Amino acid sequence: MKQFGFFRVASAIPGVKVAECSYNAQQIEKLIKQADAAGAEVIVFPELSITGYSCMDLFATQTIKEQSSKQLQYLLNATSESNIISIVGIPIYAWNRIFNCAAVICRGNILGLAVKSNIPNHNDLQELRWFSPASELQESTVNICGQEVFIGNNLIFNITGEQGVKFAVEICEDLWAPVPVSSIHATNGAQVIFNLSANSEAIEKHKYLLSLLKSHSAKTVSGYVYSSAGFGESTTDLVFAGDAIIAENGKIISQSERFSIEEQLVIADLDINYLEHDRTLRNTFTSSENTFFSDGIIEIECEGDLSGKNYEGILRKIEQHPFVPQGKELDERCEEIFSIQTAGLAKRLVHTNCRNAVVGISGGLDSTLAILVTVKTFDMLGYDRKGIIAITMPGFGTTGRTYNNAISLMESLGVTIREISIKEACIQHFKDIGHDLENHNVVYENSQARERTQILMDVANQLNAMVIGTGDLSELALGWATYNGDHMSMYGVNGCIPKTLVKSLVEWVANNSSNEITRNTLLDIADTPISPELIPADDKGNIKQKTEDLVGPYELHDFFIYHFMRHGASPAKIFALAKIAFDGIYDDGTIKKWLSTFFRRFFNQQFKRSCLPDGPKVGSVALSPRGDWRMPSDAASALWLKEVEELG
Repeated sequence: MKQFGFFRVASAIPGVKVAECSYNAQQIEKLIKQADAAGAEVIVFPELSITGYSCMDLFATQTIKEQSSKQLQYLLNATSESNIISIVGIPIYAWNRIFNCAAVICRGNILGLAVKSNIPNHNDLQELRWFSPASELQESTVNICGQEVFIGNNLIFNITGEQGVKFAVEICEDLWAPVPVSSIHATNGAQVIFNLSANSEAIEKHKYLLSLLKSHSAKTVSGYVYSSAGFGESTTDLVFAGDAIIAENGKIISQSERFSIEEQLVIADLDINYLEHDRTLRNTFTSSENTFFSDGIIEIECEGDLSGKNYEGILRKIEQHPFVPQGKELDERCEEIFSIQTAGLAKRLVHTNCRNAVVGISGGLDSTLAILVTVKTFDMLGYDRKGIIAITMPGFGTTGRTYNNAISLMESLGVTIREISIKEACIQHFKDIGHDLENHNVVYENSQARERTQILMDVANQLNAMVIGTGDLSELALGWATYNGDHMSMYGVNGCIPKTLVKSLVEWVANNSSNEITRNTLLDIADTPISPELIPADDKGNIKQKTEDLVGPYELHDFFIYHFMRHGASPAKIFALAKIAFDGIYDDGTIKKWLSTFFRRFFNQQFKRSCLPDGPKVGSVALSPRGDWRMPSDAASALWLKEVEELG
């Protein structure tokens, strides 16, 4: 296994000629060598790949029996000097039966034979005509190619070494069964499942297959490597499109082209550390362990990395913005998020018998999203939008651009508009506490944030209204909020949404708005530099205090948040992934600088997260002290900061 727990796997679809075993073995050999050269540690081939799946009654002939065994020996000889583990499909003849098997081979040895448990015999599938299920095995070993080999339907293969990996094998229908064999494998420790299939095509069947692979890999918290027969299989009655698919914990991370007449090889790196992290946290997984017991665990002895290669790079896409999907999925994500936010706020308003809401509007992203959610909630409940009191509170750093956008947005949404300047109140406050107005330090900044919060709370008390919080997940992670200032509200609708996603949500509303004024305003807000506007503007009236200049780019911090909180990744791993994701955008020094800032602020600012207001959970990463993230406010960050400091 590679550094940071990456495990390189391959799924292959070779060219095949039905019943021409020598040709098939040569095609398999060629792909094994290609995968081996690319650093793959395990490669899987389709069901019955040595003979071809569609041999039908030819499986019962002496010729196929002899040739399949002969060509397995050919592959053993051809790969005897290679460290890659290969999983090939072959019929095994024993105890007057034929078993549909997967031969797991490496360095000239047959490590084990996995047997198909569920033999389909419905519709176009008539496998019981030729094959017996694993339940009819007479013994736990069989002699093949001169080797005494373990045979069974629930063998687990353990790649030993400094960072071991356990994997198991199931065959085609075993996945489609009510209790898939791989569920048993996973509860007995297998982190990766390989499936050899010969899945014929039918309308909508491929979509179901993808949903099945995603669902099952998520349910078993595993990597799932699937290979299904392709071009060359008999088309007498069926067509085989060829599917090489690699899934990981509910996501497809790589897949082949369907209906290709060319051989295909898909290679990707599975993140074993990520899988182990999720299994550790998910008590429903650990409580299922040892529900079923395997017949045996086969130990594969090796030193260090199985492949023995020092291959470079990571063969999987590392998303720059892991919280923000693309294309149609983004539309679906945005719509769902708004639904979650509005449902949460609606319940709180109804429960408190509150028909008024107060929102502070700055002309920035967060307050914009908050008022959009509030408007949608009021519409859903049939409340008058005039019950939304939108208050803009110009201060010492407010610029014309943000002020005008705030007014334009409020007008276009038809809410009640109020403007309350905080300047005179803050000046009086500075006099009261003896603070120099020209000293633009933290007192100068935080006083403004707290004054704004006081205004919102007091107006809410006047009108029996609810103050809607605007702060987002990224700000909370960094502690970029004034304690008992904008940090506080009566219900925080944005608390689980990272900044990169906030921007996408605002842009999504803009692009789907029929009101041109609203659309243009929202797009300009999305394009405005992020700032709390607590420091006076520059000589030209432009924003001087830019948040990302002070704490770092939010796209980097959201990347750090995702991999640290969602995957439990170490600073070194996050750094390595960020270098790939942001190659050509940020240099190593810049990434390291802001990674250090992230961990320092994340630990030091936990006290603000320990007393957050209520708000709806939206995604898998959340910071509520009552839910997903419970951390002592005085935890030491030394280990994480030291690891960042030592990064090359």
